[in-house]
Amino acid sequence: MGLPISLHDIRAAADRLAGVAHKTPVLTSRLADERAGAQLFFKCENLQRVGAFKFRGAYNALAQFTPEQRRGGVIAFSSGNHAQAIALAARLLGMPSVLVMPGDAPPGKLAATRAYQQGQRGSEVVLYDRWREDREAIGKRIAAERGMTLIPPFDHPHVMAGQGTAALELLQETGSLDALLVCVGGGGLISGCAVAALGLQPGIAVYGVEPAAGNDVQQSVARGEIVRIDVPDTIADGAQTQAPGKLTFEVIRQCVRGMLTVSDVQLIETMRFFAEHMKLVVEPTGCLAAAAALERVVDLRGQRVGVILSGGNVDRVRYGHWLAGDPA
Repeated sequence: MGLPISLHDIRAAADRLAGVAHKTPVLTSRLADERAGAQLFFKCENLQRVGAFKFRGAYNALAQFTPEQRRGGVIAFSSGNHAQAIALAARLLGMPSVLVMPGDAPPGKLAATRAYQQGQRGSEVVLYDRWREDREAIGKRIAAERGMTLIPPFDHPHVMAGQGTAALELLQETGSLDALLVCVGGGGLISGCAVAALGLQPGIAVYGVEPAAGNDVQQSVARGEIVRIDVPDTIADGAQTQAPGKLTFEVIRQCVRGMLTVSDVQLIETMRFFAEHMKLVVEPTGCLAAAAALERVVDLRGQRVGVILSGGNVDRVRYGHWLAGDPA
């Protein structure tokens, strides 16, 4: 079966994003290398616009709207980062946006999303109960009622291609890598990154990393079909997805070397590492790939390894408790 996106699509997305998205830095750390037993290159998407890689896919998708779609506006559902990305992209492109977000989303993500929407007529945030309600059903209903275009957080070729530009930039800067570690929620980021990485370097090993409490993609790959799980109980709120998408699963099945998991305890330790040693704020979901490297979940000894830090949008109060070792 052919893949839903290609390296050509990712290069085209990079052209659309040029001068709009940040070309985020790639950082290194001697201490991180010692802990991992490998040479690590951190792609800092926590320093991207809206504080996460999601802006890449959101803007790439909205930039391809027809004039009629722009007039109707965009609707999306998200735990936070995709919502912020859609809100900002819609504002930049002059269209209304409606974001369906869980009521227990981090307050900072809710506030930021509303702030990006300010001044845009017809824009709003709609809250739902992530434990009892179906966000996709809510999004589809509102889209039909208001004539808006639904852009899902990961299972869309334009979103996937946009996310892949993160790996494209990383490899263009670092040159040859042996492996690439990418965090996984619904699979949009790793899908785009895997296609970009293998397109540029066919021999590279791409690994996905999920929270141990939410390994729906790992289970899906093992069974050879999409597995749906209950809402995961994890601090990695951006990876509380219940199943991979149809498009993303196909890319993962064909292009990803292996799926790994890390615990919430390991995520907190990794957040502390970035705060103390690299002076970086990285949210729990953003730490997934790095935790797998720093905790040696996979053997990377002696290799050159790319690591995507996917975001830095974390509740300040909970973040302080995590760093201090207090319950949050």
